[in-house]
Amino acid sequence: MKAIFSIFLAASFGAIPFSSAQDDSTQTSTIVVSAAPLSESLTVPSKKEAKRELEKITGGAEVIDSEQYLEGRASTLKDALDYAPGVFVQSRFGAEEARVSIRGSGIQRTFHGRGLELLQDGIPLNLADGSFDFQAVEPLTADYIEVFRGANALQYGGTTLGGAINFVSHDGYTAPRLEARAEIGSFGYYRGQLSSGDVRGPNDYFASISEFALDGFRDHSQQDTQRLFVNIGRKIGPTIETRFYLTYVHSDSELPGSLSKEELNADPTQAQRNSFTPIFDVVLSDWQRNFELIRLANRTTWRNGLNSLEVATYWSHKDLDHPILFVIDQLSNDFGISARFTNESDLFDHRNAFTLGLRAVYGVLEDNRFFNLFGRRGDKFADNQQTSANTVVYAENQFYLTSQLSLVIGAQLIYALRDNDDEFPISASHPDNSDRQSYDGFNPKIGLLYSLGERSQLFTNVSRSFEPPSFGELVAAPSGSLVQLDAQTATSAEIGIRGNEHGFQWDVAYYYAWLDDELLTREVMPGFTATVNAGATRHQGIEASAELPLLRGIFSHADAPSAQEDGKAATATTGELDRLVLRQNYLWNDFRFSRDPLFGNNRLAGVPEHYYRAELVYEHPSGFYFGPNVEWVPTRYPVDFENTLYADPYVLLGFKIGYRREQGPSAFVEVRNLLDETYAATTGVIDVVTPFNRQQFMPGDGRAFYAGLEFKW
Repeated sequence: MKAIFSIFLAASFGAIPFSSAQDDSTQTSTIVVSAAPLSESLTVPSKKEAKRELEKITGGAEVIDSEQYLEGRASTLKDALDYAPGVFVQSRFGAEEARVSIRGSGIQRTFHGRGLELLQDGIPLNLADGSFDFQAVEPLTADYIEVFRGANALQYGGTTLGGAINFVSHDGYTAPRLEARAEIGSFGYYRGQLSSGDVRGPNDYFASISEFALDGFRDHSQQDTQRLFVNIGRKIGPTIETRFYLTYVHSDSELPGSLSKEELNADPTQAQRNSFTPIFDVVLSDWQRNFELIRLANRTTWRNGLNSLEVATYWSHKDLDHPILFVIDQLSNDFGISARFTNESDLFDHRNAFTLGLRAVYGVLEDNRFFNLFGRRGDKFADNQQTSANTVVYAENQFYLTSQLSLVIGAQLIYALRDNDDEFPISASHPDNSDRQSYDGFNPKIGLLYSLGERSQLFTNVSRSFEPPSFGELVAAPSGSLVQLDAQTATSAEIGIRGNEHGFQWDVAYYYAWLDDELLTREVMPGFTATVNAGATRHQGIEASAELPLLRGIFSHADAPSAQEDGKAATATTGELDRLVLRQNYLWNDFRFSRDPLFGNNRLAGVPEHYYRAELVYEHPSGFYFGPNVEWVPTRYPVDFENTLYADPYVLLGFKIGYRREQGPSAFVEVRNLLDETYAATTGVIDVVTPFNRQQFMPGDGRAFYAGLEFKW
């Protein structure tokens, strides 16, 4: 780990800028103590507002400008979040389904995520039981993305170890009047979007329609997704705005399954086949995951001087058809409400900010299960109605002891219910699987934030997290009965520094978490997963990112720096400088059992210990850019808890070139996995390796070319 981290530090701090002129244009907004001005929309904070709010957080947090990932293929969560510090995300087979983890959250889950709050404009996309669908997000509709690691998600009611990821949409004030974008590429890839936004008096709107299609690098991995997203805002007065949201998603996905390491090396394009038990064959049984989602939401914001109140409600309806070893047929309806009040009045003549919030979610899911007769739906063998409820009450106070030092104290009260009502006829072969389990928790938090001048900060905090199991963990396959599981809890401590000096931006944090009853999900046989509460486990790691301009004024010279935003040259203006910039993202993940009676201090399976991502890009003020990039997993990592079967290390090289403008045409060409490396993008997780469960490796895509064209009016 020290060797890898030293490379990161040397590359970040060892370079010297070519020009001695101070380029304030590449610096993010300075740390100020005054209240942030309102954006034109009250319900959708601007990027500048979001970054000012980030500077108040006593821990790991980041704002990702969508312009960063729109310079290349913008299809999956990996495309959008690959340079977000602290986020590990890998697609299962080049598709939108992925393993996404922050600080080891849900590391055994390669499908239907958990352990994080996934949000759209501050409103949960998670189902009531805590699980979420990756396909519910359209990265092309986001203006920016907020990432709150760990307890730093308290303001959104996030209670879990991982924190929250919030996709903040365009509105009529930030979106182009009309925009069209198309991407094409290898393996039958296509992505198209048409969007529009405008302001009409007190009303504004943003609407997007998009389609994603992929034949797939592997056999039996075809994908097809259509999305409609609309938000309409209305200013009721100078201090009140309400905004309505409509989301529609139709997603069809073939599942190619996993391969053994021998199969991966021989032919990574093949789907999982099983000759000794044909019913486990994913092609013969036509394994898929298809769903339709309709979501309606409203968010109303009132801001009056030092006080603000936000109230949000939503309804989500999902219809799932999921043939695997058996066929899962689910119909769910989820309802949620949240409210958050903030007050920034001085306290004892010191600056102070107080937050009080509530989030409540209720969901009913009809879970029917059928035999899978080689791709045909057979007889029903299970019928359950599952009810989930989650309520979180939270409060946080930030008191400025001095103009540079603030103390944050917060807490959450959590109640969760999981109820299973077995509606299948009771018989000797089918006992009554009805069950009811409830969970309650308390999450305190304390933190300090210290400003080192105007452009850098030190932060530290200690917090608790609480995660009740979702039905994905509680339901035993294939019967639908509930297993007895405790909630996962953890005590976490972190310390870090972030800042921006002379265009050099950095964010480095170290954390250590003591976990009890960690929810570990593993595959016991193809199509069957089981979850247990582990004993004590320990997570620690380093989350580091850096952006460093190595050279300035290479071909484009200027007498004075120009006004740019967020370090990105946006338009050609007299006086702008071109530059060569190095962006890096490094993760050290050390997740282990702690004196486990079976596995001792073995490493937890599923996530590499080291992950490094970097790009070296030349940027011209005209909008032209090009450069190479690398993704590097330098050491092998285990697939099983005994640590006997490993995924191999790999290095992926890529290159992109493009031209991007605020108005008019933009275009890019990108190549990924330039050397056509055969590698496992992610893996399944098992307890012990046997001759019958070695198919755990999910190949990453081979060499791929992508091109995109965008036009904004």
